[in-house]
Amino acid sequence: MQSIAPFEPVDYLVIGHLSCDLTPEGPRLGGTAAYSALTGQALGLRVGVVTAWGGEVSLDVLDGVKVASVPVQRSTTFENKYTPAGRIQHIHHRAADLAYENIPEVWRHSPIIHIGPIAGEAKSLVGGSYTCSLLGLTPQGWLRKWDSAGRVGPGEWPEADAMLPKAGAAVLSIEDVNGDEDSIEAMAAACKVLAVTEGPAGARLYWNGDLRRFRAPSLEEKDATGAGDIFAAAFFWRLFSTRDPWAAARFATHLASFSVKRTGLDGIPTREEIQTCLVEVY
Repeated sequence: MQSIAPFEPVDYLVIGHLSCDLTPEGPRLGGTAAYSALTGQALGLRVGVVTAWGGEVSLDVLDGVKVASVPVQRSTTFENKYTPAGRIQHIHHRAADLAYENIPEVWRHSPIIHIGPIAGEAKSLVGGSYTCSLLGLTPQGWLRKWDSAGRVGPGEWPEADAMLPKAGAAVLSIEDVNGDEDSIEAMAAACKVLAVTEGPAGARLYWNGDLRRFRAPSLEEKDATGAGDIFAAAFFWRLFSTRDPWAAARFATHLASFSVKRTGLDGIPTREEIQTCLVEVY
């Protein structure tokens, strides 16, 4: 394992592959681990990331985030094309899986642990021996499959009924399940708290047998990439801080909406946006 040493305690640990995203402007850093980690940092948290990374692009943007990386020859690599009919995504490479022993021991006791796969990794980590206050899941990468050409589409997650009850909360997108309401209802029944993001429409939250919807502010969209990961980090932090899922969903919906005005990791919320949401949403 390569790392930034020594390992010190963190408040928020994100586990999942960083991705090398191929764009017309060249490769750029992506993945849930990048967007959520930087959002956690913007929220004032000490952040750690456990990942597998091949070094195709610099990690300088993660300055201040502690990274424990399994060295691989090639990182998980995606190419996204946006059309009027929606996003077309291809995966060109998948990095090695992540194991429990890849997590520094001190990080296994972080207050918030967020497992955020992007290409099927880290399933075995849900049953890890953690002493965190909140285990959050974003199962997007477990709800994907791809064909021989690398075209990514919705897939089955047969372990959902076994894995979701182990989490304190989970966040997924309506697109992750291709709009399948039966799948959402089944996951809501298995999970203590389930948030479902719905793009410009906002989000819905299932908790304690109840369902509420949260509208997002109407803002001009430039790039929605990473908005769901920003939502997740904001939601898990606010849920941990307030123990109020409704308040957490309201805050995360508003904060994530700001991100679509900017491109890529520039969409990470600013301090001013965070303060605006904390003041105006409550």
